[in-house]
Amino acid sequence: MTHVIHSLLETDLYKFTMWQTMLHRHPQTQAEYSFLCRNETVFPLAELLQEVEREIDHLCSLSFSLGELAYLKGLRFIKSDFVDFLRLFRFQREFISVGAEGQDLRIVASGPQVHVMGFEIFVLAIVNELYFRRFDQSAARTEGRRRLQHKIAQLRAFGDEPPRAHPFEVFDFGVRRRFSGDWHREVVATLKRELPQYFKGTSNVLLARDLDLVPIGTMAHEYLQSYQATGVRLRDHQKAALEDWVQEYRGDLGVALTDVVGMDAFLADFDLYFAKLFDGLRHDSGNPYVWGEKALAHYAKLRIDAHTKRLVFSDGLDVPAALALYRHFADRTQLGFGIGTNLSNDMGLTPLHIVMKLTLCNGQPVAKLSDSPGKTMCDDQTFLAYLRQVFNIAPV
Repeated sequence: MTHVIHSLLETDLYKFTMWQTMLHRHPQTQAEYSFLCRNETVFPLAELLQEVEREIDHLCSLSFSLGELAYLKGLRFIKSDFVDFLRLFRFQREFISVGAEGQDLRIVASGPQVHVMGFEIFVLAIVNELYFRRFDQSAARTEGRRRLQHKIAQLRAFGDEPPRAHPFEVFDFGVRRRFSGDWHREVVATLKRELPQYFKGTSNVLLARDLDLVPIGTMAHEYLQSYQATGVRLRDHQKAALEDWVQEYRGDLGVALTDVVGMDAFLADFDLYFAKLFDGLRHDSGNPYVWGEKALAHYAKLRIDAHTKRLVFSDGLDVPAALALYRHFADRTQLGFGIGTNLSNDMGLTPLHIVMKLTLCNGQPVAKLSDSPGKTMCDDQTFLAYLRQVFNIAPV
């Protein structure tokens, strides 16, 4: 059986951008990431234990090739000393444990954050592909291609609508929950070929390189969460994280994630200074229309022309949802739509809802107080209560 992961480039771009920032700003940070499956599965994930072990052993044998390093160095926001670090980098097997608790799979990566933060996307891609290998591959791919052609037809039909102030742009965000690596490549290549007017990039750095697409991504929740335990006052952790990002990238990668402690608490910290320096905001939980209206109202309050900013939507989207949001907002601001599972794993099978989230940082709990309560992930109820108190967020 072939291995799932063949290249350390096959991860989300934001893993590299957060990695570089943490290496430069907080290289001593210790972290723990924990795997969780949030939905029912056809068979117990614990059955995959030995296969997951084998794949992680293989992952830890990989290193970056000279060609991969050259590609990363060619991205203007990647610094040469980070590339030098990656030249020496290998995942350390001792920093990740795989086991079973009853029928559940337990995977924990724990150690220096700059050595364990990269495990997340690879682990999720591994578990997904191993799980879906047990289903009828031919039937799944036939249905997947049928559904992909339906999406393409939907977007071509949309092209007959009157133009809006800003164009429709969609990106692939599907690495972590994909059906398989080769299927993911087929989907992205098909979209590039069939819909070049709308399909503008992928978060998968390897596919971006191989298919000559723009790699897409800035930051994820773990970046802002880390600052809850890096020594700054908890109330100031978002501002500290955003300031370090500004200093690291000096105008590049300017889309900020808003839902680590909820949109209202984020906007309270996103003052005129940050609103001018960042190009836009990314939505990943809560009602997207409410979120978008709050963002536009915030820019209006700060007397910033929203046409110069971008709202990126990335929470469980499919093509109809993205088009509906586009029609609602496209005459008022620039937009982008990151579609994940619905592009890379829409096969007529129930996708896994798996995550591998940062749960401890420097020995302290960290948390996301999502605008979608089911996305909150923290075992320490005392810390959650304290976080809510600090940011004046009522319990759900």
